[in-house]
Amino acid sequence: MAENIGTLFQWLIFLGVAFVSILASILVITRKNPIHSALFLVLTFLCVAVLYLLLYSPFIAIIQVVVYAGAIAMLIVFVIMLLDLEKELRSRLKIVYSKVIGAFLALLFLLGILYSVVAKSPTGKMGPYTPDKVSANVKAVGEILFTQYLFPFEIVSVLLVAAIIGAVILSKKRT
Repeated sequence: MAENIGTLFQWLIFLGVAFVSILASILVITRKNPIHSALFLVLTFLCVAVLYLLLYSPFIAIIQVVVYAGAIAMLIVFVIMLLDLEKELRSRLKIVYSKVIGAFLALLFLLGILYSVVAKSPTGKMGPYTPDKVSANVKAVGEILFTQYLFPFEIVSVLLVAAIIGAVILSKKRT
């Protein structure tokens, strides 16, 4: 009985996080303010990390948060801050067919997702990497990263902080 409750709880978490992820991804492409879009992109990345946790892949979830929600989203925010988007948005011509092309591509992606869900997965022979070997490799990578390569890892974090400070200084409007 307790196992069924745990499975039901995981299913409810999955449904909630999947709904928030889909909603946030829709808000990424529909917001006019690029900073709001970047924040919704971070929310989408965090939801995907929770989905990785539900798949019992904590290493991939942590990498998702560090690399995508941290570094990539920060890079996007840097670019937004460095560009004068208000001037670009005012001078940009409206593309009439962009909504039609976007809807067509969204329909194609939806059909691809539906096909991948409905179609039978191809069966093949078992590869040489079992889940035990993969988890041992992940553990080895983590140990090496935080022992032998700790100094370069910390240098990268300092460089990212310096990049944040530089982007803020460069994007600050002179009054």
